[in-house]
Amino acid sequence: MAGQVFLGGTVRQNLLTLQSTTSQAATAQSRLASGLKVASAIDDAVAYFTSKGLSDRAIDISSRKAEIDQALSTVKTATQSTESIDAILKQLKGILISAKTATVSEKSTLQTQFNSLSAQINLLATDATYNGTNLVNSTATILTVQFSALTTSRIQITGKELNASIILTGTAGVATDQASLLVGGTLFSTASATQFDDAILNVNAAIDTVRAAAKALGGNVAFLQTRLDFSSQYAVTLTEGADKLRLADLNEEGANLVALQTRQQLALQSLAFAGQAEQAILTLFR
Repeated sequence: MAGQVFLGGTVRQNLLTLQSTTSQAATAQSRLASGLKVASAIDDAVAYFTSKGLSDRAIDISSRKAEIDQALSTVKTATQSTESIDAILKQLKGILISAKTATVSEKSTLQTQFNSLSAQINLLATDATYNGTNLVNSTATILTVQFSALTTSRIQITGKELNASIILTGTAGVATDQASLLVGGTLFSTASATQFDDAILNVNAAIDTVRAAAKALGGNVAFLQTRLDFSSQYAVTLTEGADKLRLADLNEEGANLVALQTRQQLALQSLAFAGQAEQAILTLFR
């Protein structure tokens, strides 16, 4: 064909080698610049989509981790409130013990103190709210914590009702006068030692109730903390797995680039040697 230049076999082979080496060097440079050996599905479809699946899973777990952390704070708030309520109940018990042997005027003062502290229990139970959720002022409150996209991977924590009128008198079986003595009444001045003893028993029962609630809530704190730690470690493991499939080994790619650049120089030199034969023929015409 007119105008076509025919290259010898040796020259053509050297050109192909140079082109291949140049392409590999460009790939190594791209990996060094981006830090990725699999930047898209074109590079390695299996590795790319497997890595993406792991990354998406890590993102989902990380978002759930924030929810677990908030739930943990909610339950901790409730647990802390039970400790304070327990301390107030101990003070109420002390007042009742003192009232057994107090004078009429002293009983009036003790009654005021008793009622004031009882009211503080209610205020404390109401104030123990975190992010709109209160686990100590109603059994109707249910805190649901989702651990993953699986609908079954969750925990539900039911609230406790620790208002003074509930824990001091119980749900049934308390005489009217005794209930009045314990909750906002004015019967200290006329109550007998036996009635005070019964009231002390009720306070002891209230302390047991609050401690049982604290134990249940504390168990949830421990579990949520364990689950939070697991989610944190799991997200890291998933991310590491995704990185193994996509990240380039920079040391290896750097060494490859140096080796490929050396090959480029050698390929160019080979082309020069291959062209020397044609140059020798040219000298015959001079």
